[in-house]
Amino acid sequence: MLQIGEVARRTELTVDTIRFYEKRRLLPRAMRTTRRFRLYTPEDIERIRFIRRMQTLGFSLMEIRELGNLRARSVDACDSVRKLLTTKLAEVRMKMHELERLESELAADLRKCNAELKHRRQHAPGACSVLET
Repeated sequence: MLQIGEVARRTELTVDTIRFYEKRRLLPRAMRTTRRFRLYTPEDIERIRFIRRMQTLGFSLMEIRELGNLRARSVDACDSVRKLLTTKLAEVRMKMHELERLESELAADLRKCNAELKHRRQHAPGACSVLET
């Protein structure tokens, strides 16, 4: 059993993050010493690492809670996990498409600015066409 400070060090998270996970019920309520210090098991540490990994994959806290519950059940969870992964992948692909469109628009606006600044050096200054459109 480890106290929260040691768990934070081992998981490279802050004490506040671990408390937050517990408050959001991503972690079971920690056992307490007689002096009210939180105590965590190796399983808790593994669950904290799982939560962090799922966050890096872009899952929301609600989705992570659902995945954690499925992980705890372990039996017949594959179909549910597959559905969550399929949905997340579709969301990521949609965001990538939106970001590619945004990148294209920003690049076009930057080309307009560059052309306008080049033109201004030769002629009188005027309003920025990007801001006007």
